[in-house]
Amino acid sequence: MKRFYGQRAYVQSAGVHNDLEIDGFAIAVCAEKGLELSRHRSRSFDEMSQWGDDLSAFDLIVALSPASQRAALELTRHAHIDVEYWPVMDPTGLGETREEKLTAYRQTREQIRARMIERFGPPEG
Repeated sequence: MKRFYGQRAYVQSAGVHNDLEIDGFAIAVCAEKGLELSRHRSRSFDEMSQWGDDLSAFDLIVALSPASQRAALELTRHAHIDVEYWPVMDPTGLGETREEKLTAYRQTREQIRARMIERFGPPEG
């Protein structure tokens, strides 16, 4: 998102859990597009709040899984924040070979990319 739209919007990545390492296949397929994820760390909504990000300051939460959608709807039931659910394929556990796994992760990457362009327009520059 930050790579596509720069400073047009403040973007923060969060999820239901914060103790998960970024998947190596996700790192690999994002690196193919020049996106560095190896130092990225998953944050929970609670952790965001502890770090000073006030959820009420956000206009939109994009949920990529049913669990994150439920958590976002619960967190926003007393705040005016839109929650959108973007159903994308979960590539974990798909494919037998390394190349089949990478193909599944690429498909998910492209689904997310297409949803961003559909929702926010073409990337800058």
